[in-house]
This record gives sequence, C-alpha cells and structure tokens, in this order.
Amino acid sequence: MKRTHHCNALRETELGQKVCLAGWIQSIRDHGGLLFLDLRDREGMTQIVCNPNRENLREILPSLKDESVVEIIGEVRLRPDDARNERMATGTIEVLAEELVAHNIADTLPFPIHEKSDRVNEDLRLTYRYLDLRRRKNLDRLRLRHRVTQIVRHYLDEQGFIEIETPLLFKSTPEGAREFLVPSRLNPGSFYALNQSPQQYKQMLMVAGVERYYSLTRCFRDEDLRADRQPEFTQIDLEMSFIDRKDIYKLVEEVLASIWKATLGIELKLPFRRMSFQDAMDHYGSDKPDMRWDFLIQDLSEVFKCSEFKVFRNCVEEGGVIKAINIKGLADITQGELQHCEEVARSLGAKGLAYIRCEGGAWKSPIEKFFSKEEKKVLAEKLSMEEGDIIFFAAHRWEKACTILGRIRLEAIELLLKRKKIARDSSRFDFLWVVNFPLMTYDEEQGRYVATHHPFTAPLPEDERWLWEKPECVRGQHYDIVLNGVELGGGSIRIHQPELQRRIFEEVLKIPPEVVEDRFGYMLRAFRYGAPPHGGIALGLDRLVAMLAGTESVRDVIAFPKTQSGQELMTSSPTPVSKKQLQDVWIASVADEKLGKKS
Repeated sequence: MKRTHHCNALRETELGQKVCLAGWIQSIRDHGGLLFLDLRDREGMTQIVCNPNRENLREILPSLKDESVVEIIGEVRLRPDDARNERMATGTIEVLAEELVAHNIADTLPFPIHEKSDRVNEDLRLTYRYLDLRRRKNLDRLRLRHRVTQIVRHYLDEQGFIEIETPLLFKSTPEGAREFLVPSRLNPGSFYALNQSPQQYKQMLMVAGVERYYSLTRCFRDEDLRADRQPEFTQIDLEMSFIDRKDIYKLVEEVLASIWKATLGIELKLPFRRMSFQDAMDHYGSDKPDMRWDFLIQDLSEVFKCSEFKVFRNCVEEGGVIKAINIKGLADITQGELQHCEEVARSLGAKGLAYIRCEGGAWKSPIEKFFSKEEKKVLAEKLSMEEGDIIFFAAHRWEKACTILGRIRLEAIELLLKRKKIARDSSRFDFLWVVNFPLMTYDEEQGRYVATHHPFTAPLPEDERWLWEKPECVRGQHYDIVLNGVELGGGSIRIHQPELQRRIFEEVLKIPPEVVEDRFGYMLRAFRYGAPPHGGIALGLDRLVAMLAGTESVRDVIAFPKTQSGQELMTSSPTPVSKKQLQDVWIASVADEKLGKKS
C-alpha cells in the first residue's frame, strides 16, 4: 500500500480500516510484551501497537531506534478507555501493526529533539539543523512563514500588483551598507555586488509603466550580525506609481491586518498611530519606540538654564538639552545594575549617568545637593516623583541626550520585568508609523551631508526651499512601520525629477559629477523619458514572522540561518577555495598574509 493518511488524520471514523502510515519514530515503549511506537510526520503523531511475537515483525523490531524512518500497515482500532490521550488529536485510536518496513535505522542522535531541547547549545542545533527542524515548534514556524507569504501574495494580487523578479547581481553602490562582492570571470577586474535591496530596479519598473510591483526578494548586507539581522534576508518589497504617503500607509495596514487576522485571529485597529521622528526621539529616545510602557522622557532644559548646577547650566548654554526620565518602582536598583546602566550611557557618549532615588521619604543622589528648592519643586511636579521611583538624567546635544535615555529606558524596563513589577502582554501589538525624518544628517567624519534613508527619498514639499542652504532642516517623505519597538520596514516617496535628483547628488551630498554619472547615470537618463511620481516600502519578512511566532531571534524562523559570526554550521560555510578557483575569477587572495598564515 502507498501511504493512505498522514499521522494526524486518523479518528474514530476510520475504525476498522486498513491504513498505511509513514514517518519517524518519536519514541518506543515496552508495555507488558507489546511495543508502542509513537509515529510522527510533519502533521502530527499516531500511536502504533506492535506485537514482537508476530512473525514478520520479530526480526526488525529489536533494531529500531528513535528517529528511524518506518512505514506501517495495520488496522485502526479504539484505544482502551484508560489509555486514551486527550492531549493528542489522535489520542482515542491506535493502529495495530501488521507489516512494518524500516526505510532507515537512525544512529544515536547528537541531542534530543523533543520540545524541551531548547537547552541544547544553539551551535550544536544549527550544525544538525535538519534534526532541529523536525521539532514541532520549528516546523510550525516554517509553516507560519509560508502562510504569511501566501497571504501577502493573495492580497497584493487582488490590489493589482505584479510580482516581478529583479537581479541579485547588481552594480556596487558604496553609499549604502557594506556589500558582498562577486568577481566576474568574463570581465576581468570587475565585480558585481549582491543587491542590498531592489531599490533602483523597482524605480526603473515604475518608469517602465508597471505601476504596481512587488517581490519577495532576497537581500544581502555584509554587516555585523545580531538576533534580528542576517547577512541574507527576505523583504516584502513593493512600489507604486501615482500615489502619496497615505496610500502606502493604507495598503500596508490592510496587509498586516490580514496577516494578523489569519494567523493569530487578532483584529488590528486601523489606522495605525502616526508619530513624527521628533516626537519619537523626544519622548521615547528612539526612532522605533516601544509604546507598551508608559515611561516617557521629559525635557528639563528650561528648569536648569539658570541653575547653580554648572554641569546642567553649561550644557544648555552651549546648545545642549537636559533630559530626564522617571522609572517608577525601580528605586531598589542594585549597585551592579546601576553600574551597568552607567556603562551603557557612557558607550553612547555620556560622561556619566546622573540619578535621583526616592527612598525612605528622601531623595538620594550625588547631584541633589546642587539643586535649589524651586528646582526640586519643579522636578517633583514635572516628573511626578513618588516613593520608590528613580530618575535618570542626560545632559548632551539633543539627539545624544534622547538616545542615551532611550537606551536607559529599555534597560530599566528589562530590570522591572525581571523583578515582575511589570509584565509583557503577548497579545498586545502596538503598531506605529514614524514619519517626517530628517532628510539629511551631517557626517563629521566625511565632512558632508549624507542621506538618512537613501539619496532617492523626496523632501517634504514645504521644506524643499531649505535644501540648498540648510539641508539639516529638511524633512523627508520617508516612513518606518514599527511594532513593539521593532522596525518591521521602511520606505519613502521617491524623487522622480531628474534635475532635482542630480542637484541633491552633487550639491547637497557632494558626490562628484563623474561618480554620479558612473553610479546613477542610467537612472537620471531614465527619468528624462517620463518618470511618474512613485513610492514604496520594504517589510522585513524574517522580523515580521519572528514577531508573529513570539521569538526574539530571526534565526528561529529561517530554515538554514547563519550564526553571529556569519557561518552556516551545517555545511561549514564559508570555506577557503583553491588557487585555481581564484585565478579563474582574476582574484589574488591576501588573506594568508594578513592572517599570518603560511601559504
């Protein structure tokens, strides 16, 4: 017989039927002379009963081990009342084996693959990723990822989008993140770059008249890795013509609402909240604020601009700001935890971390003695200071002060969670659009302005007049979609006028004309032949699925992820290659010399 059912299909309606099941042996149990096998496939599990005295089973049963692959032919029967398992979908029936074929007898496993194997070292699990993926949790995550992509494709198809593949091999554009370079054998000395995103291709598709494009595209960036970043990742990438920002917001909100409804059964409240970059930094100290917690940063510059406390007063006089945040209930912070917070602040540019504890009806702080009675009164009122609170201060330039306290805010939230004074609500999803970012920021190391998003982002029309005199005052038409402190994606309305784009390249970003022509000449020429107004967004599929799955690491929702050092442990890649392979692509390696190895 061929396989008739999967291992989660049989119910009492199949009693008496002869069936064929195939899968992996989850466990083997000997109960009074009868062997009970839990047979598992990707859909679930069925209990198999084997009589070791049966002639055609006698020889094979002793050789079976957990995770061996077998095929069973037998009759479906009802389990005894005292042997039913309500936790299994197939827990009221079992299959009495008549024939058994062992397709593969498994060796002893390097680690157990049941659900409690989370304690196994991650490197070991990734080395044997094919075993790790057999775990129900990981199979469900892959299935969830598949379901999300199908929802996206179905929704965008209904909205008139066309799925189009764009090249992975692109030209190098050093303005962005570090790239993976690919030597060209047919063009000695020349290189492709694996695309960081299909940005320029999708804009060309708008010039081509496609109007609505999307792709589930692979992107590559040679950056340091962390829990939410991989060297190769997948974007839900889309672009539209003849639209404005509100059209993007509506489309993305509706597709996310469809995903959350179909996968979690949760109705998202639309439209999502919108917040300017300025407000996000002012109140949360981050351009991707986690709004599940009420701790807000306050500006106290006016309070201390004439203060006797010279550190704060001098900061304000020099154009800086004084920011503070009240973390309620954390006055019991330990000295070690306080020292850690100070180290975090210093790593972000602070000279230290000033604080006030409200304990025992008094303020305890190294700086409290420098404050006047009036300043203390205003502080207490403005920050709603109560017994058990701790106040943290930052005195710095605006963005630095915000960033420092934004990070301290997150560290403090983790400490409160550890103490169980607050709790995470796994069913709470606070979506937010962060908008009106600065179009340009000044890079002191390069001595010029750089694009905060990318150089194709259009300025807000009302700010365009400042482009040539005060680029730092210009806000861009780009936007990020944020969920619980995680950036799910970002996009912008693009520049579609060739002369404006060229002037921004050359006059604002100070890119030499010959470099502009080399990197972007084809785009500027294309715009001269009729480029429509257009814009788009890219959503990080890996991060999105990780949020749905309730895991912090995108590695958990990728079939074969890389480690933090960029290695894929199962296949032991990357690996050195032979000299002939290098010669074929016109490459001479200096790795041995730089690493001090003998050639």
